[in-house]
Amino acid sequence: MATRNQTPEQKARDNIDAMLEQAGWKVQPKKKIDFNAGPGIAVREYETDVGPADCVLFVNKQAVGVIEAKPEYWGQKITTVEEQSQSYATAELKWVNNNAPLPFVYESTGVITRFTDGHDPKPRSREVFTFHRPETLQEWLTWSVPTNFASSVWLSLLALRVNQP
Repeated sequence: MATRNQTPEQKARDNIDAMLEQAGWKVQPKKKIDFNAGPGIAVREYETDVGPADCVLFVNKQAVGVIEAKPEYWGQKITTVEEQSQSYATAELKWVNNNAPLPFVYESTGVITRFTDGHDPKPRSREVFTFHRPETLQEWLTWSVPTNFASSVWLSLLALRVNQP
């Protein structure tokens, strides 16, 4: 819970931690990571080659996402930090061999949370009510959509239109 004399960002991080815990994540500091605490681990201030990410999400010991935390007063302009969030998602993580960008990216004030799924053919952020459960992200990781899925749907629709009498 939030205590007195906290900065707005500290209050937001407390709210974000509470939201993560409600969604089934085990929130841990970077110096006391215990991957055996549960399937979903949220590590605060995780080191990357571009600086510490506010939070990196691990599902079954695999890094899958990142959270950029901002104070509540950033709510109206939270989308302006998407580039910063993406830089953490594409960064090299310390102690982890990540060859591809992390697919799940969040920006949150603890009141407003936006989510981008890097698997989308045209990734873009959307407002969500809370963080997804570790099991949900794990399930999404197992889905495979062909890279040309969107174009194949478009071509199919175009073929139907052309072939109509």
